[in-house]
Amino acid sequence: MTSPIRRVQVLAHSGKSAAVELLDDLVPFLESRCDTVDVECDVLEFVAKRESSTNDLPRPDLMVVLGGDGAMLSAVRAHASAPVPTVGINFGRVGFLASTPVTRWREVLDGILAGHGIVEPRMRLSIRVPGLERPSVALNEVVISRASEDAMLQIALEVGGTWVTDYRSDGLILATPSGSTAYSLSAGGPILAPTLLGVVATPICSQALSNRPLVLHPDSKCSVRVLNAGARAEVVVDGRRVGRLSAGDAVQVERHPEPYPLLTMPDLDPYRRLRERLGWTGGVHEQGADA
Repeated sequence: MTSPIRRVQVLAHSGKSAAVELLDDLVPFLESRCDTVDVECDVLEFVAKRESSTNDLPRPDLMVVLGGDGAMLSAVRAHASAPVPTVGINFGRVGFLASTPVTRWREVLDGILAGHGIVEPRMRLSIRVPGLERPSVALNEVVISRASEDAMLQIALEVGGTWVTDYRSDGLILATPSGSTAYSLSAGGPILAPTLLGVVATPICSQALSNRPLVLHPDSKCSVRVLNAGARAEVVVDGRRVGRLSAGDAVQVERHPEPYPLLTMPDLDPYRRLRERLGWTGGVHEQGADA
């Protein structure tokens, strides 16, 4: 980042006491370096206030999130229409989006405020759901899944108007590279480098074992249609249910024209994050085995 940072928005997850306690040190640290520091501790209220505003709220130069990946998704959602460079200090259990270890918050923020931060443009998805006037925006994924009380879904995937396949499954995940380490990974999808461009289509508990995850071109225009009569499905965007589908309904998914700028520092190794978060231990020799 090269532009001066004068206004900083801090979002601290009130459900994590350590994140709130850090404010005692973090706020004076930022106030000594920036003109204005705004603090919010109620994540849901913050998102609601931003989403309902008519662009009359001040736009920060930097967003600092104290929490886990859920708080990061909330911050991204709050600034969906006008993205703000965002850095996450991890107080969660995973921390793929909130990439800064809490032990390094001072040096990382010092580097970012000095202009040494690296912007990672993260691809997003635009999702059109029948019955909803405005499209939803996903940083991680959109999930089309069966309603809990209903039978297995039969859904068809089309890409660019061409039929790909029908799934008989619990649903389908369309994930960004950022979301490839979230629900899609749990369902057996591949890990993509976070700044890569692409869409991962991962079926959820497919009846046909031959239905495997697909990595699609980033500019693919995808359509997911519910086929079985009487079935109902939910549409969930970044963990939030946005609508329901009936037989014949289709969700349209495509690349959002504007990526979201997440911030990191050059020495924050993304592969170390994978090793630590996923418990990779290396080869057997490194574990002390003889052969």
